[in-house]
Amino acid sequence: MPSYEGALVEAHGLRRSFGRVRVLHDVNLTLAAGEALAVAGPNGAGKSTLLRLLAGLMRPTAGEVRILGRPLRQDAAGGRRVIGLLSHQSLLYDDLTLLENLTFAARLYGLLRPRETALAALEHAGLGPRAGESPRRLSRGLLQRAAIARALLHGPRILLLDEPFTALDAAAAERLREELRRLLARGLGMVIVTHHLAEVWDLATWVSVLAEGRWVCDEPRAGALSSFLPRYHGLIGA
Repeated sequence: MPSYEGALVEAHGLRRSFGRVRVLHDVNLTLAAGEALAVAGPNGAGKSTLLRLLAGLMRPTAGEVRILGRPLRQDAAGGRRVIGLLSHQSLLYDDLTLLENLTFAARLYGLLRPRETALAALEHAGLGPRAGESPRRLSRGLLQRAAIARALLHGPRILLLDEPFTALDAAAAERLREELRRLLARGLGMVIVTHHLAEVWDLATWVSVLAEGRWVCDEPRAGALSSFLPRYHGLIGA
């Protein structure tokens, strides 16, 4: 992949409405290589909508998303190829095995040796013995690990993660945390949506809080989480 020295992700004046209900109001963000933006906020604040806009799965009502300096269009597969997305849905098909799911994804991304790449990703996630199983047979925690493996499969430059630690046990959560640290050190950029800042505080380089579709906090992560939490609860009216 050609080198790129500018911001990995830029969003300018993002708005999203559903009918007369505006979910996001003029959201701006910039994400550089090696940065992790933690996005927190209450239910209904617009966090998942923001992630879908950044992933190119939804069009903004107004504003623009740029990926590696180029405008992101909903039908522009090339721009989305540098993105790894972990959403609330696993993006895995129940009528395929885990290996078939990841092989299919590898082919969609144009990877060489897709089956071998898929099997290596499952082995790395500790799911090699489950490669022949359907996603419907997995526990919620194992399904989350499989979905993470799919998001990382193609070596993305940008990770968009919606509650990545959901259902993971302590050991799996720590392995994921170490993996994300390693990827940040390699220069990936991440946007991590969370209800639980404690899970991502040490990973984050920047912290933003959405409330009713607006940034009410957008600043570098500094100090201890214990110092930030009282302010956070005040910002979201908790």
